[in-house]
Amino acid sequence: MRNKHALADLFNQIGTLLEVRGENPFKAKAYYKAAQTIESLETDLDELIRNERLKEIPGFGPAITQKILEWKSTGTIAYYEELMKTTPLGLLDLLRVPGLGPKKIAVLASALQITDLEMLEEACHNNRLLTVPGFGPKTQAKIAAGLEFIRAHQSSFLWGQGMEWALKFQRALAAHPAVSQVEIAGSLRRCLPLNRRIDLVAASPRPPEVTAFFTGSELENQLELSGKVVIQQTAEESTITFQREFNVHLIVVPPEVFPFALWFHTGNEEHKQAMIQRAAQLGYQLRPDGLQKGTTPVGCHNEAELYQCLGLAYIPAELRENRGELEAAAANRLPKLVEPEDIQGLFHVHTNNSDGLSTLREMVEGAISRGYHYLGIADHSQSAYYAHGLTKEALRRQWAAIDELNQEYPHFRIFKGIEADILPSGELDYDPETLSQFDFVVGSVHSHFQMDEVEMTERILKAMDNPYLTMLGHPSGRILLSRPAYRVNLEPVIEKAAEKGIIIEFNANPYRMDLDWPWCLQAKKRGVPIAVNPDAHSVGELDFTRLSIPVVRKGWLEKSDVFNTKTAVEIAAFFSRKKNNY
Repeated sequence: MRNKHALADLFNQIGTLLEVRGENPFKAKAYYKAAQTIESLETDLDELIRNERLKEIPGFGPAITQKILEWKSTGTIAYYEELMKTTPLGLLDLLRVPGLGPKKIAVLASALQITDLEMLEEACHNNRLLTVPGFGPKTQAKIAAGLEFIRAHQSSFLWGQGMEWALKFQRALAAHPAVSQVEIAGSLRRCLPLNRRIDLVAASPRPPEVTAFFTGSELENQLELSGKVVIQQTAEESTITFQREFNVHLIVVPPEVFPFALWFHTGNEEHKQAMIQRAAQLGYQLRPDGLQKGTTPVGCHNEAELYQCLGLAYIPAELRENRGELEAAAANRLPKLVEPEDIQGLFHVHTNNSDGLSTLREMVEGAISRGYHYLGIADHSQSAYYAHGLTKEALRRQWAAIDELNQEYPHFRIFKGIEADILPSGELDYDPETLSQFDFVVGSVHSHFQMDEVEMTERILKAMDNPYLTMLGHPSGRILLSRPAYRVNLEPVIEKAAEKGIIIEFNANPYRMDLDWPWCLQAKKRGVPIAVNPDAHSVGELDFTRLSIPVVRKGWLEKSDVFNTKTAVEIAAFFSRKKNNY
């Protein structure tokens, strides 16, 4: 069966498109209502279609019914496709602005003929929004701040997206006969969640030949890219961009220079300067093209030998941020960083009981097939109407299903959890009696993001005083490239977690990567466990945890720092002890 959530999402998108275009509001509401009805269907959608019972559903007139049948047959809806084709793309870009919904976009398009981000920015600059009813100084300031956030990140891309493309370029360059070695460098190699450029360093006895290949049409065709523009090109260095979306920078050096060039172009700047100063103190000169002692060149086959020459253990690229890594390397006290294979199980996993796309069984079997030993189900709580949060009756049905699957898979453990909304008051969704029945509770902020720092911090700290809270979910609330973190002071939050024995989540969704890595380091120092959770809404998203481990490592986290490196028996014992302390 095609997932009912996908159909509901399509109807919601139609409603949004109609609103953005300023069309009949009742028409948009009809599609929103249809989406809500589809989400709440208790009867299997396929069964309703098969038995021709769609017309029995309240609100399903001929137009809605026809579109459901079309979607069932083709996987899409022609009306939606037509709306997408005839709606200016700039209008849809406006939906990215925090606080600017489809109705307000339609008003601005009608009153001020604003149809893209540039026009909106100009209108804010000239205070033209203040001439539109319903748009006061606070609203304009909020929209202007949202535009500033979008502009600040418009040339950025996620680590996972960047690595995907970087690996394609790396493989293509490695296959060139003039290239003996090529590695990813820069911020991608250091595993920053957001990046502005793909950096590559290649070794070749014939650099001009490699740069010509890099900037030529052969590579562009091989990778099936278009819109290439050469920004910079010399015999050893070149930068290209594709459709102005991302830049790729290549340095080509002789093989004997490669370890030094790779180190230099990996960065960061503060780490490099600290290394150069240390080299000088030891009587060396360290440059991008080599290491010298006096006038004598010192050869190194790889970066490890370079660090060894300076009396340092090899520093993984993830740690090169000048956060004490040189001192730790000199004392041989660098952390043994967590590895993907250390992860034993996953928490914060959604099913189609709330806003997930996969069933409970599918998520369990997906985890088993990936070699995990346990899974912590955490669908949304009842207040999360936007995500079809679970009522108490729905919880009882889910718990019964979990009990059955635990019987069916005796060597795999499914833990009963919930992602409980942290309400504006700081209370957790559900009453204490209900909360006490979960194996674990993830508390997350999902609303009222505009609180000031004091209010938001107090809200979260109050939730952490609740004895049933096990984990704090996506602590800053950021959505990379889309929404800034809410204003919260994480220092007292980490202190409270240490005091109360609360686990803090590293949300591994590529658009979150939250807790940010510097705070992971602070949590580690305070002895606060980090759970690397996928926040998965489908089977495929279970992979988020292992894929995020390179970013997790930036926080100096070792196996012992990560909660879900424990065995199922250890996890069960931890939850049992916490319950006994209620």
